[in-house]
Amino acid sequence: MSDVIDSWHAEHRHCPRLVDLLERQVAAFHADDQPNFELMLDVVSYLRYFPDRYHHAREDVAFVRLAERDPQIKPMVDQLMQEHRVIAAAGTELLKYLEQVVEDVVVERAKVEAAAATYLVYYRRHLALEDRDIVPRAEQLLTPQDWEAVMAAIPNGSDPLFGEDYDVRYRELRRQIALESKDA
Repeated sequence: MSDVIDSWHAEHRHCPRLVDLLERQVAAFHADDQPNFELMLDVVSYLRYFPDRYHHAREDVAFVRLAERDPQIKPMVDQLMQEHRVIAAAGTELLKYLEQVVEDVVVERAKVEAAAATYLVYYRRHLALEDRDIVPRAEQLLTPQDWEAVMAAIPNGSDPLFGEDYDVRYRELRRQIALESKDA
């Protein structure tokens, strides 16, 4: 059980760093200050691939179990599960625009900025709510059997950015994260 919770906490530490990095690049884009669109694309690609496919899917299973143990938390759980869908849809839209920009397709600035703002606002708020209200309750209420069911429902995928066998596509993103860690 502690491995699952440790993994959950680790993933919750990684996501805000990526959201912060994306937000800085979006701010540079807004200020006409030469953002790194490839880096932005890598951040959103990773967030759409790994957290949306594995982390959020496991959370959904854990959330259902949590709501069974604490029915008063069900409205918040329902909201968070809906936010997973909104974050995925917003990420898909932003990903589409960033792919077009990287491929030198002309995309309206307002569309990119609106998609990025929606994605960032939802992601940041979502993480804060989970960390403040849900993760502590899950640690208190979910049993080892619940955590086993979570992991059985959605087996771990290999993390292509933070895992040991990282995908070479994310080499620049890993370098950027390492640089920012030294500056912090």
